[in-house]
Amino acid sequence: MDILGSVALLLAFLAAVYAFVAGIVGIVTRRPLITKSARNAGMAIFGLVILAAACLEYFFFANDFSSAYVAEHSNRALPAYYKFAALWSGQEGSLVLWTFLLSMYAFLVLFFNRKKHPELMPYVGVVLAGTQVFFLTLNNFVASPFRMLGNMDAGGVMRLASISDGHGLNPLLQYPEMVIHPPMLYLGYTGFTVPFAFALAALLGRYPGEKWIHITRRWTMIAWCFQSAGILLGAHWAYAVLGWGGYWAWDPVENASLLPWITGTAFLHSVMMQEKRGMMKIWNVWLVFVTFMLCILGTTLTRAGIVSSVHAFAQSSIGGWFFGFLAIIFVVCFAAYWKNRDYLRSDNQLDSLVSRESSFLFNNLVLLAACFAVLWGTLFPILSEWVQGSKISVGPPFFNKVNIPIALFLLLLTGVGPLLAWRKTSFDALRRNFAWPLAGGIVAGVAAFIFGFRDVYSLICMILGVFVTLTIASEFFRGARVISSRDGSNIFTAVGELTMRNTRRYGGYVVHFGMVLVFIGIAGTPFNKDIQKEMSIGDTLNIGSYSILCQNFDAVNNDNYESERATLEVFKGGKSVMMLYPERRFFLASQVTETMVAVQSNPFHDLYVVYAGRSPEGGKPVIHAYLLPLVKWIWFGGIVVVLGTILALLPNRKAVLVLRPATEKSWGDAISATGSAIGAVARRADARADAND
Repeated sequence: MDILGSVALLLAFLAAVYAFVAGIVGIVTRRPLITKSARNAGMAIFGLVILAAACLEYFFFANDFSSAYVAEHSNRALPAYYKFAALWSGQEGSLVLWTFLLSMYAFLVLFFNRKKHPELMPYVGVVLAGTQVFFLTLNNFVASPFRMLGNMDAGGVMRLASISDGHGLNPLLQYPEMVIHPPMLYLGYTGFTVPFAFALAALLGRYPGEKWIHITRRWTMIAWCFQSAGILLGAHWAYAVLGWGGYWAWDPVENASLLPWITGTAFLHSVMMQEKRGMMKIWNVWLVFVTFMLCILGTTLTRAGIVSSVHAFAQSSIGGWFFGFLAIIFVVCFAAYWKNRDYLRSDNQLDSLVSRESSFLFNNLVLLAACFAVLWGTLFPILSEWVQGSKISVGPPFFNKVNIPIALFLLLLTGVGPLLAWRKTSFDALRRNFAWPLAGGIVAGVAAFIFGFRDVYSLICMILGVFVTLTIASEFFRGARVISSRDGSNIFTAVGELTMRNTRRYGGYVVHFGMVLVFIGIAGTPFNKDIQKEMSIGDTLNIGSYSILCQNFDAVNNDNYESERATLEVFKGGKSVMMLYPERRFFLASQVTETMVAVQSNPFHDLYVVYAGRSPEGGKPVIHAYLLPLVKWIWFGGIVVVLGTILALLPNRKAVLVLRPATEKSWGDAISATGSAIGAVARRADARADAND
């Protein structure tokens, strides 16, 4: 199987090289047969990489420890679903996963567009093939996953060797979410290759109009959705596994996943200005370029070992390959832009600072400021070491101090933007649209202050959260009221009809509401409480309104790990309300000890309990309890963001005009009698849609 897998990867590399070279030849010579053969070669890569990945998975499920990669990342007692996930637990396998997902995207793009955009797709195929050549070079010649263990016999002949059992999967990865978190994140990373390919192809081929934007938008939304889900799952993994009571520590690898998400968000907003007004063409092209380069940079940080992170792979020389690839990407992008910059001239200029265009512009500027702050803080230890010879760490205080005000300003723009019209918004419209959402936000702020919110940022977050929610609700209500008055449906049916008629717009509002929920969850952070105590059987720990009674300590063992578990009974108001079972597991294969957190969650707070081990002095068990307000809102908000993105990807439903006569008149009489009123309502609805789209 190792030979079959190696041959499949080598053939995939040769197919990628052919697709790249033949694609260029087809563009230059304009020979359709060569272009078609390049496209077919690009599509064939997917099948070959599937075969290679299947061969590697076979080694895991067969417990074949003659494979060096399997011996390093698996063992016989490892559950089957973790053996599946072990494919991407190390350097070589994760690169195979990256190549597999990239080849899948390339196949889908080439297949679904095989009869479309004949002037654009050859360039897209070349860019996709060039990217695949790089990763398949790594798979074949730099970090092959099919390296076998061997030893030399007495005659000097090298023979395959196998050990009785492997070293086991990293205990931090033995958690159900890690089966889906890396693929989700990689689907985001690799998915941004598609808009990059279309943007560079449109620039190289000087593709007319804004067609490439329309093609690219959905692919960008798909990648952004996966990236959002991957970041959310990673945060929840950190919360549930690492046992420190948090979900985001501004770790370099966490930041690396956030950077392309930020620039991708900026692109999805500013792309509407190019579609609607023909503006920000240069901005959009470079946003796509930078997003892809940040994906590669994030992968570099994970693999080069140049940053300290619980998520990063060990020190490796592979980083040089990624930096070289980044340099090539930048040179190609800049050369394409410089040669064709006249193609990117804007059709219109900004008419007013109080307009939908200005809100998108400010939104982009603030997002890029956040991106720069995160990037600077992430790279500063590396830069300081290069310049001064000593590494100066930048921790959460820096990131929080810089990014919290930026995030709050973004939250404000989220509520302001939908209420502004294109080109220019009148003072009367501002007063009419902002009055009651702003009043509602202020009332919410006063209520939050009364109930104990004293942290300035948390208080502002609650005010803005309610303000944005009310602006979103008003947009749904005003549109639904027009539909309801026109066809006689109830307001809830009208909301559904309105949403499905413009899924992109109202799906975006759902995404914004999801982000509001995430911000509300984060606003509870200043009110976190925690207490640590040595506890024997019968001892009690008090935190908030809860009393935690230690009932027992017992052992729970299996072939994969030995576990010491605490049995804790939780009381509230003198009544028993729950049982919690935090653990410490000693994994036999890797000889590593990890915690298993016990969490009881509700919409108001999480009771989060960790069995932190035994004290070094007396050897008594140590229990660390946290009371964390509003955390559940973060996970629920993340789900809403993903669902809103899926909604925005759905096709629009065509509007059907339904007229209901109120009397026994004929339909013709009813239409004649009410036509002017219906026409006026319809015209107002159309005018409002034109102003907001």
